[in-house]
Amino acid sequence: QVQLVESGGGLVQPGGSLKLSCSASGRIFSIHTMGWYRQAPGKQRELVANITTDETIYYAESVKGRFTIAGDNLENTVTLLMNNLKPEDTAVYYCTVRARATYFDVDILHWGKGTLVTVSS
Repeated sequence: QVQLVESGGGLVQPGGSLKLSCSASGRIFSIHTMGWYRQAPGKQRELVANITTDETIYYAESVKGRFTIAGDNLENTVTLLMNNLKPEDTAVYYCTVRARATYFDVDILHWGKGTLVTVSS
């Protein structure tokens, strides 16, 4: 099993910043991708950003220029620096890791429990 531990959520005013962190542990042979999804109240879960082990990065259009994702392949950690936060960024943010447990396994997408980010004055 793979365990994902997230931290860094909280309440911030519009225009402020937060940094989310996630650490992966457990049966990990290799990681392909680490990233963050979010789900706002009443909305579908959406991919915010992800990064592959060869450092290919994706950002949702709504966060480009404001959010920065970074991964550490040695420590199996991923961070999401969120600047210029807006009320519409309010959501539960979920860390994800696509990894395999052994050489012979297929990649599986694992999910963290989520951390709440609230942007409000």
